[in-house]
Amino acid sequence: MRKHHSRMPFFKSDDGDPLSVVVNLFDVAMVFAVALMVAMVLHLNMTEVFTKEDFTIVKNPGKDNMEIITKEGNKINRYIPNAEQTASQTKGKRVGVAYELENGEIIYVPE
Repeated sequence: MRKHHSRMPFFKSDDGDPLSVVVNLFDVAMVFAVALMVAMVLHLNMTEVFTKEDFTIVKNPGKDNMEIITKEGNKINRYIPNAEQTASQTKGKRVGVAYELENGEIIYVPE
């Protein structure tokens, strides 16, 4: 009588769970997603968001879509001057004058 030897013993699975490959793919996808987020933060120079220091960022200064983003402690505030002025219809008063010098430096003179 002949013995039957399996020609491909490496196809035998010890755990028998076909979805274990999917779990490993999910882990790889999560690591990839975190790496993309870290790369984006570093590329946009937004590392100040993760520090404990307070900061102010002005996006599109002097334009219609200007935004002022401030961080005070753990709170981040976003101020859009045009949208809030039309929404509240409040009037303000002039508090000073700002001058931009030739070297790009801005000087504020309160009144």
